[in-house]
Amino acid sequence: MEERFQVTEIEREKVLKNYFGKGLDGPLATFPSKDKRKYIIAQEIIKRFEVGKVYLEKEINEILKEIHPDFATIRRFLIDYSFMNRSDDGKEYWIGKCS
Repeated sequence: MEERFQVTEIEREKVLKNYFGKGLDGPLATFPSKDKRKYIIAQEIIKRFEVGKVYLEKEINEILKEIHPDFATIRRFLIDYSFMNRSDDGKEYWIGKCS
């Protein structure tokens, strides 16, 4: 995934500043439409989760709701781009080592 989105530190900082207007611990102004920007945002969002901890979907949703009202879209992106793993029954989530 890293190879697909070659991101410079300057580009990363610019995207994060534009989308996290209240700081990296705050909410997103909007979830970007471009995949490269989504990827940069996801790298930051995933830091709010503990590697090795198993989360229930409700817990994931609560954390993501603090970031953006469309938490389901963000959750799907995190799964689709392998930032987060999900059990086959969709009840448990955990963070992989990709961010």
